[in-house]
Amino acid sequence: MTYDPNNIFAKILRGEIPNNTVYEDDHVLCFDDITPQMPVHCLIIPKGQYLSLTDFSATASDDEIIAFHRAIAKIIKIKGLSDDGYRAICNTDIDGGQEVPHFHMHILGGELCPKMIVR
Repeated sequence: MTYDPNNIFAKILRGEIPNNTVYEDDHVLCFDDITPQMPVHCLIIPKGQYLSLTDFSATASDDEIIAFHRAIAKIIKIKGLSDDGYRAICNTDIDGGQEVPHFHMHILGGELCPKMIVR
C-alpha cells in the first residue's frame, strides 16, 4: 500500500470534503465517522501524510506523536467516554483491514462494545 494524496482523508484535510469536526489542533483532526458502527464512532487522523501506524510511529516528529496521543484523551472527554470506556482500533495494511491509505484510529463507545475474538 502506498500513500495516495487523493484519499478521502487527504481530501477532508484539504477542505474538499466536509466533515463533522470533533477536535482539531496543529497536528491532528478528529471527526465523526459517516457510517458509525456504535453510538460514538469518530476517526482521529494526523495532518501529515502517514500511511499507517507503523509509518507514523517510525517517521513522525515527536511533536506529532505527542499531539496525536494527547488528542485521544481530549476526544474521550469531549465524547463523554471517560466513565464507561471505549475501544480504540487501528487497522494497519491489507491484512489488518485498512481501507484508507492514511493512518487513522477509530474511537468507538457509547454502549457496551461487542467482544472480539483474538486468535
